[in-house]
Amino acid sequence: MPLTYQSGFANEFATEAVPHALPIGQNSPQKHTLGLYTEQVSGSAFTAPRGKNRRIWTYRIRPSVVHEPYQPFAAQTLLRSGPFDELPTPPNQMRWSPPDLPTKPTDFVEGIITLGGCGDPSLQDGLGIHLYTATASMKDRFFYNADGEMLILPQQGALRFHTECGILEVAPGELIVIPRGIKFHVDLLDKTARGYICENYGQPFRLPDLGPIGANGLANPRDFLYPVAAYEDREGDFEVVSKFLGKLWSARINHSPIDIVAWHGNYAPYKYDMARFNTINTVSFDHPDPSIYTVLTAPSPIEGTANVDFAIFPPRWLVAENTFRPPWFHRNMSNEFMGLIHGEYDAKAEGFLPGGASLHNCMSGHGPDAETFNRATAAELKPQQIKDTLAFMFETRLVVRPTRFAIESKIIQHEYYECWQDLKRNFTIGKPTP
Repeated sequence: MPLTYQSGFANEFATEAVPHALPIGQNSPQKHTLGLYTEQVSGSAFTAPRGKNRRIWTYRIRPSVVHEPYQPFAAQTLLRSGPFDELPTPPNQMRWSPPDLPTKPTDFVEGIITLGGCGDPSLQDGLGIHLYTATASMKDRFFYNADGEMLILPQQGALRFHTECGILEVAPGELIVIPRGIKFHVDLLDKTARGYICENYGQPFRLPDLGPIGANGLANPRDFLYPVAAYEDREGDFEVVSKFLGKLWSARINHSPIDIVAWHGNYAPYKYDMARFNTINTVSFDHPDPSIYTVLTAPSPIEGTANVDFAIFPPRWLVAENTFRPPWFHRNMSNEFMGLIHGEYDAKAEGFLPGGASLHNCMSGHGPDAETFNRATAAELKPQQIKDTLAFMFETRLVVRPTRFAIESKIIQHEYYECWQDLKRNFTIGKPTP
């Protein structure tokens, strides 16, 4: 049966998998007509302004409180969390090759690898940046993250997320966001899977304001898809894994927690096809700031400064005249983590691979490598279409601190700095270069 989605962004939805499961005219009837339990999930303070208030009312077979006590998760994983203080953070530019896929059966939870992060989940500020690799579906295991919402980007292999709110399937080129606290399990739709995770400790992601752009452009609200109610009524021996204050915890449960028969509200997972992003670019001169490519933003208490921006660099036309077209050399107060879903990134000639990543922290100079610079300064400036590419950036106001794994593992490219060493002195006194 094909999956059915509701479209929109952060709108109020109502969905039921069984007729009469959704109460009419009130949220919490004295006795549900189908014997379901009423449970509200709040993703914001009760008193948050209406436009920022996030919650869903759920009608489920058993309430979430029915489980055994949590114990430390037994398996050893490479998942880490704030305050990210394993090792001192150098100001070096860093780049990583894609991680190898596991040689033994590894599900989504076991295969999370943390490269770094900032802030602290207990303070609801900052983020964690992870890779994931998987070779097995989650069998009788469910997961939720109490520390933050998760923006997940498949790079290799499609995934099916069966969440408390319904089913979402995502493939490379799409994203899924799962709100803080929402339970799910992940099935692999291909033999293996690999991708990226931004764990946002702060305010939830939302669409950026468009300002002078006007009412349209970038990501359009109607292209975000939400699931319809789809529940499991299963009893047996199951496990719920929780990420709470940076640690993984495990509890036994005698039924599937994916048992919401109906729900309404605006605190639910959603997916988005990044091919639908309406790219805005210069049609005269100069390369625009990367903020013009923002898909989602999570605000911070400082006006105009995000806890994290999620930007993409999709296929697009380059037409600027008398302009160095790749991203210019720059240093800035923001901290930039980049990844590559497929193709090539136009600022790097080699070494930046699909499934890999780079990190340029605040005030560390970065930009195109020597080969890209030489090619771009000599290029004939005809209209050029960049076709096979999808890179992205997590940009945050706080310094991203790499984990021990990120600094000491075999996937770090210690020679990354060499890509700039052939940038030569071109300065001459006299007649300016035309």
